[in-house]
Amino acid sequence: MLTQIFSNQNLQISFLGNTVYAWLIAIIVFFAVMAGLKIFQAVIMAKLTSWSKKTKTEIDDIVVNAINAIHWPFYVLISLYVGLNFVNTAEVLSRWSYYAILIAIVYYTVKVTQEFIDVGAKKIIQKRKKEESAGYDAGIINALSAVIKFSLWLVAALLLLSNFGYNINSLIAGLGIGGLAIALALQNILSDLFSAVSIYFDKPFKVGDFIIIGDYMGIVKKIGMKTTRIQTLQGEELVVSNNELTAAKIQNFGKMDRRRIVFGIGVAYNTPHEKLKKIPDMIKDIINKQEMAKVDRAHFKSFGDSSLNYEIVYYVTIGDYNKYMDIQQGINLEIVKKFESEKIEIAYPTRTVYLKK
Repeated sequence: MLTQIFSNQNLQISFLGNTVYAWLIAIIVFFAVMAGLKIFQAVIMAKLTSWSKKTKTEIDDIVVNAINAIHWPFYVLISLYVGLNFVNTAEVLSRWSYYAILIAIVYYTVKVTQEFIDVGAKKIIQKRKKEESAGYDAGIINALSAVIKFSLWLVAALLLLSNFGYNINSLIAGLGIGGLAIALALQNILSDLFSAVSIYFDKPFKVGDFIIIGDYMGIVKKIGMKTTRIQTLQGEELVVSNNELTAAKIQNFGKMDRRRIVFGIGVAYNTPHEKLKKIPDMIKDIINKQEMAKVDRAHFKSFGDSSLNYEIVYYVTIGDYNKYMDIQQGINLEIVKKFESEKIEIAYPTRTVYLKK
């Protein structure tokens, strides 16, 4: 029976513009490709999935998950497209099968790329949250991620239209004009958004830094997509637009690795010469005993109206202002204590009047 069905005479019968033999070859190729793809998914991908879980990098996990996310319609399209190449099909059918394959390839390519973008954005957000306080606004990264993914879909759509035979030059020009009109309408918002991106990448300051902007000073509490919030020394919250921040001159004390301190002290004119010589070494010893303080110099500088003046310079190896004040307070207390034990009088404004008879 099978011999009669598949006889040479029957195989040469024409059907839809092709011999039965050609159609059989196409069907065999279709099922062979389908079987090969299913074996690839069931066997090879299972081994790759197991292997990717053992590695430390996440790149292979993303690729494996993306391939596993490809569903059976894509395999059917691939098998159908390969099988149809073994028969003479109508131009319309051939063209539309090509379009279907192209759409599927572009779709899954964009989806995989989006997965990489999401993982990258997530890692950046986690890293910044570890480096900074909870005031960091992840919205900046999420917004950038959304813009990139939207641009990706737009490029993919233009690529498909170009392959479908459409002239996209006029469309691109129209999109450019439309984008310009939208940009003009949203000029202030976009300006603040781009300023937020500039602050993020340039990092002139970060959450927790003490900054001075013009007549205002305070600690940065939150960097948002449109504004940055600063808690002033008086306690109120100062809200400044990001555009204004990028245009202003900012003093950032949070970037300070060490702080140079200059202060003076005066002693009474009746202090003996020997004690005057000892004072610089006394003060140096006091400063060097303070944690995170390093003396630079201490000198008898000048003769004042009512005191003999010393100038002292030292460095605090930390930028925190409160820590500096704690160190300065400790130094001042130790100087008073030392001078009391040495019977050295700290000068205060006095005036002596001499009467001549």
